[in-house]
Amino acid sequence: MEGQRASPRPCTEPIFVGFAGRIGAGKTSAATYLTHKYGFQYKRYSQVLEGWASTETPDRDRLQQFGWDVMTGGLQAELNARLIGGIDSSRSAAIDGLRHLIDFQCLSSAFGRSFEMIFLEARQEHRFERLKARFSTPAAFDAADSHSVEAQIDDLRSRASLAIRNEDSPGRLYQQLDAWLATRRLGDRP
Repeated sequence: MEGQRASPRPCTEPIFVGFAGRIGAGKTSAATYLTHKYGFQYKRYSQVLEGWASTETPDRDRLQQFGWDVMTGGLQAELNARLIGGIDSSRSAAIDGLRHLIDFQCLSSAFGRSFEMIFLEARQEHRFERLKARFSTPAAFDAADSHSVEAQIDDLRSRASLAIRNEDSPGRLYQQLDAWLATRRLGDRP
């Protein structure tokens, strides 16, 4: 009937939430929060890359380079297939680390209207502060942040269901995620 809105998805229907944003924007914090509070599965692109690259855990620089080799070698769809293949589609999932439009497209295709993306953003100085333990200098952080594999991240912002400026406390980020989920009446709630 005209003028009626579609009813919200029921609480039992899983949601697949992808997190995109620059290094240090809070993607992992957001995704692990949904995992711990709501029982979402946690999937991360870099974990799939690590498993694909070798049996040893490569350092971040090598992993970034391998990710770039996958993308430029036309294998990003294969990376997405590996990630999606590891998701139980009967349970909600938080997916950490979308970097390319094809990531968004593959997840949208696999999960349809049950997939949504959240884009996290923060100023560079906030992101560096969060990652000081990993990057000894601002120059080292800048080098990782400007690596070619990171170049398309900002293009994903326009595809996001929600953009969150994450420069406050983690608690503020979690409140925004809770509010967003509440509007969807979704989640694998304990």
